[in-house]
Amino acid sequence: MLRNAFTLCLLATLAGCSTSPLGRQQLKLMPDAEVQQMGLQSFNQMKKDTPISNDKKQNTYVSCVAQKVVAEIPSQYGKQAWEIVVFKSDDANAFALPGGKIGVYTGLLKVAKNQDQLAAVIGHEVGHVLAGHSNERLSTQYVTQAGLSIASAAAGTNQNSQQMLQLLGVGAQYGVILPFSRTQESEADLIGLDLMASAGFNPEQSINLWQNMSKEGGATPPELLSTHPAPAHRIDNLRARLGVATPLYQQARAQGKQPNCKI
Repeated sequence: MLRNAFTLCLLATLAGCSTSPLGRQQLKLMPDAEVQQMGLQSFNQMKKDTPISNDKKQNTYVSCVAQKVVAEIPSQYGKQAWEIVVFKSDDANAFALPGGKIGVYTGLLKVAKNQDQLAAVIGHEVGHVLAGHSNERLSTQYVTQAGLSIASAAAGTNQNSQQMLQLLGVGAQYGVILPFSRTQESEADLIGLDLMASAGFNPEQSINLWQNMSKEGGATPPELLSTHPAPAHRIDNLRARLGVATPLYQQARAQGKQPNCKI
């Protein structure tokens, strides 16, 4: 029966419930050590498959910004050395992986116009790691697929049941997985904003960054069908968070945290 599929999902949710840094309830079923190992393997493969920049100025600049951001990670997440690699690619992108890995594409340096804007991106990516979003996505996909598999076995070949399952699959994609991704992206924006501000980077520059990103991105799909928030929605959320981030920035500057990372 279809009810069994949802019962399985409910039990899994109860077993893997945790809380994000911003207080959101999460489903995280994977052992952290396993997720970190997957991150390490992915990063090592990335270094094999993608050219690495040998530009000393680029590497020094990116490392300067990234190290100041990760230095503000709250103590409850533990301390670790972060490996930072600049990859030669025209993509305006960056990523961070469990296990203390950060990758920045050279194309991003054309869109992130200054150290503050770069800090906004790196803070965002580190925010994904702190919030355990990789674990959450893996867990959500596992439960969704398990539920659909059980439902498929119960439905058999009945045409009406199969049509219902097709709709259920669409509902899982657009009703769970994509909105969940948008939630994670918005959450990482806010965590990253606090991190960059605490490091002494101007949080208002995050607005300029995403305006730049919007110009570079060209045509984008409707927000309903996207894994990322619409640019205007994202900027509104960042503006609303400035009431928290700006005092962190002012406090950091008063404490002498005045980054001077230059390329």
